[in-house]
Amino acid sequence: MEQSFGRILSVKKQAKKNFTDEGDQLFKMGIKILQQSKSQKQKAEAYTFFAKAADMGHLKAMEKMADALLFGNFGMQNITAAIQLYESLAQEGSYKAQNALGFLSSYGIGMEYNQAKALIYYTFGSAGGSMMSQMILGYRYLSGINVLQNCEVALNHYKKVADYIADKLEKSEGIPVEKVRLTERPENLSSNSEILDWDIYQYYKFLAERGDIQIQVSLGQLHLIGRKGLDQDYYKALYYFLKAAKAGSANAMAFIGKMYLEGNDAAPQNNATAFKYFSMAANKGNAIGLHGLGLLYFYGKGVPVNYAEALKYFQKAAEKGWPNAQFQLGFMYYSGSGVWKDYKLAFKYFYLASQSGQPLAIYYLAKMYATGTGVLRSCRTAVELYKGVCELGHWAEKFLTAYFAYKDGDIDSSLIQYALLAEMGYEVAQSNSAFILESKKAKIIEKEKMYPMALLLWNRAAIQGNAFARVKIGDYHYYGFGTKKDYETAAKHYSIAADKYHSAQAMFNLAYMYEHGLGISKDIHLARRLYDMAAQTSPDANMPVLLALIKLETVHLLQDVLFFNFTMIWKWIKLDNTLGPYWDLFVIGLIVAVLIFLLRNRFG
Repeated sequence: MEQSFGRILSVKKQAKKNFTDEGDQLFKMGIKILQQSKSQKQKAEAYTFFAKAADMGHLKAMEKMADALLFGNFGMQNITAAIQLYESLAQEGSYKAQNALGFLSSYGIGMEYNQAKALIYYTFGSAGGSMMSQMILGYRYLSGINVLQNCEVALNHYKKVADYIADKLEKSEGIPVEKVRLTERPENLSSNSEILDWDIYQYYKFLAERGDIQIQVSLGQLHLIGRKGLDQDYYKALYYFLKAAKAGSANAMAFIGKMYLEGNDAAPQNNATAFKYFSMAANKGNAIGLHGLGLLYFYGKGVPVNYAEALKYFQKAAEKGWPNAQFQLGFMYYSGSGVWKDYKLAFKYFYLASQSGQPLAIYYLAKMYATGTGVLRSCRTAVELYKGVCELGHWAEKFLTAYFAYKDGDIDSSLIQYALLAEMGYEVAQSNSAFILESKKAKIIEKEKMYPMALLLWNRAAIQGNAFARVKIGDYHYYGFGTKKDYETAAKHYSIAADKYHSAQAMFNLAYMYEHGLGISKDIHLARRLYDMAAQTSPDANMPVLLALIKLETVHLLQDVLFFNFTMIWKWIKLDNTLGPYWDLFVIGLIVAVLIFLLRNRFG
């Protein structure tokens, strides 16, 4: 009896093992398809494998499916189903599920709006290893969002994420972040410099085939790291670089050297080939080629380690303004590699490289400010710098998918991706989320919550220095969107936008408020000055300012001159009572009509 029971148990164990092995195989197949696929249709096929593996209880496959259902990958958005999956995953200890549930609670999407609960989920997520949760907590402690503001705690969270990102960056270039602002004018949005339009790409290809060397190098670079919405394609990158190198482009030679140094499918790792191409570029005085030779000597790739030679090449490339070489010089002085440790010089070169956005230079500067190494310690500066590094994480890819979802009219999918990035502290995502909420086109959040949520996000974006968001907060208080009407608060925000960011719109709005004494003391002279400043700041403001000034001057001419001796009659008329609160618009209309009549008679 005992033997037969033991046999049943071993059969069950074997069946379970086979079951999990099969799920693992299906998951790996899905990942392989996802990595190798170029088209969306092929990528969608990967999810059929994830779905099967998830049915077998494969945790990573379940996470993939939950994310797809939440973010609406390939049109499969179903937030209720996503929450069910996340809740079962959270019980299994999935930190990704903890982070997702925290995010949904913080916005009240498909769940109760509960900031305390969100904080608990994020805390569990970060403890389990979620970099997103760490980043969200870092941003919350930096800004004092539902927690007491605490720079040191924020620093601790951001540092962990930045260390993780820096480790990835040291192995590769890191992912480029294309952040399209939805608040741009429609005509700017359609030809956005962040995303390469398909027709423009075809035109570039045509020029490249016709022998335009600069375009060949540009297309090679775009395909090398997958920029401006183009897929990363090493074969296409190498094809364009070889074409340009043959025509004598030093930059192309240097990039071919870089491809062989790092190694990929199109150009397998080969130090000798890298040395050859870097030398060809360096002989033409090319900064990237000089930096490449410096790297070969610094790490001893295909040549013996020689710090003196590395230093020489890095200095030459740095003098030509190449930020990667400036960083390498900084690193040599920071670590004392082949030179005496010199933190002052290290800081100088890191700072120079950081001005061009070199991510590792920013990381090391943050490190120096955090520890007070070679510079006066500053928690705030360290946090701001670490935050910049953290925003280069792979999650920033959502900027691209969110933009394309928005462009395709999938507003809910776009909003949920931008909202997650907004929660992580990305200012552009906060503005974009607020912009979508304000349009009231989303279905995943109740209508009455949209304006208050948008106001909250505009506020976060404004604190991070977005002038447009600052004007928006003024508008919300002026009109009473998502909050009570409050002219005084509106005027305060318009003043900040006008004084700090020289916003023409803010100047115009403030002038109107001074003209009518809304929330501030009536001051006609200040109103005139602000109208003039708005026109000088932006050409777009010329016509509205002209109309506003005509109205202002006409009304005050009537008051000051025509009715000077008829004070009693003037009081009796009281334009506000006679024509209603919008009499000023009536006057504008009257003025425009008179102008049109006069112009017609003049040119008729």
